[in-house]
Amino acid sequence: MRKWLSPLLATLLAVAPLAHAADAERWTPAQAETWYAKQDWLVGANYTTSNAINQLEMFQAATFDPARIDHELRLAREQFGMNTMRVYLHDLLWQQDPKGFIKRVDTFLDIAARHGIRPMLVLFDSCWDPDPVLGPQRRPIPGVHNSGWVQSPSRHMLVDRANDAHFQAYVQGVVGAFANDPRVLAWDLWNEPDNPGGGNYIDKQLEGEQARIAELLPKVFQWARAKKPVQPLTSGVWIGDDWSPGAASLTAIQRTQLEASDIITFHNYEQPEAFEARIAQLRKYNRPLVCTEWLARGAGSNVDTILPIARRENIGMINWGFVDGAIQTRLPWDSWQRPYTLEEPTVWFHDLLKADGTPYRAREAELFRTLAKTPRNAVTTP
Repeated sequence: MRKWLSPLLATLLAVAPLAHAADAERWTPAQAETWYAKQDWLVGANYTTSNAINQLEMFQAATFDPARIDHELRLAREQFGMNTMRVYLHDLLWQQDPKGFIKRVDTFLDIAARHGIRPMLVLFDSCWDPDPVLGPQRRPIPGVHNSGWVQSPSRHMLVDRANDAHFQAYVQGVVGAFANDPRVLAWDLWNEPDNPGGGNYIDKQLEGEQARIAELLPKVFQWARAKKPVQPLTSGVWIGDDWSPGAASLTAIQRTQLEASDIITFHNYEQPEAFEARIAQLRKYNRPLVCTEWLARGAGSNVDTILPIARRENIGMINWGFVDGAIQTRLPWDSWQRPYTLEEPTVWFHDLLKADGTPYRAREAELFRTLAKTPRNAVTTP
């Protein structure tokens, strides 16, 4: 990694947390709150370059596109006031070429830093295609939401304990490379680990996958924490009726997520009253809250109603989707059963920018910018 500090990186160091006395252990609530108090209100999007169908295509050497990243992150900062992005990595990229992969992540972080954006990096993901393959990726299925997204690790690698050495090397190699890097905001170790797949992949899990993840997730936290990162570790809850401490419905995976995370992250694509109910459940952990997936206009999760609540409650917000592109997440989830090939949905589901770089709704961009500049404790209303 770079040994010099640009003026922007020197500024970022001022908001990076100090190493903790017990820095191989979970942060205390006080340490987490101290870290959160140093941040501007966190606002951003889940980001994949608009020409990439998945995280492999975004970061493989042949398709890595720094110029597009620079252009799109500039739009995020200028049009929406964003200061973070949630970005997915993949274990196969590490397995293929560790040094090249780390170099490309380093380049991405440099570009993001130039635009005042500090990404949250995601290591594993249990959503969509369970059989990822390196090399050229298939093109989007017309009219279908996220038709080429891939899981990490693959289902066959997951269930084989012989791969634990690879998983550990990946986690510690990536986290270790950037453990003291002020350009990185946080580590999201596993996206929706208890997701059965999504789309047409729900019934394709191998026997024992969920039990294997329940066994592996605590190890992933331990492996990452052993590198003593100055950034918080997390994995976000997304399903279930009650996330309150001690709730009987919490699964082993959810308990790990909620009890091992330094900051509490969660997903919510519901209407405002449900969003507020989730906040009330999670406040009981006495840790900073960041919603790392939201915005499903057709399901009632809208910029106009949800974002002001989050700003009022000081909840960090990272919506799904930025630029309309190869992942096609302007289309709703039900497009897997009913592809939108003859007509576009009346309302976009996710995403904020059209392919030409103009906002889907100018009012949404204005609201993002306004709230991003609103003082931390100012009360806002929808």
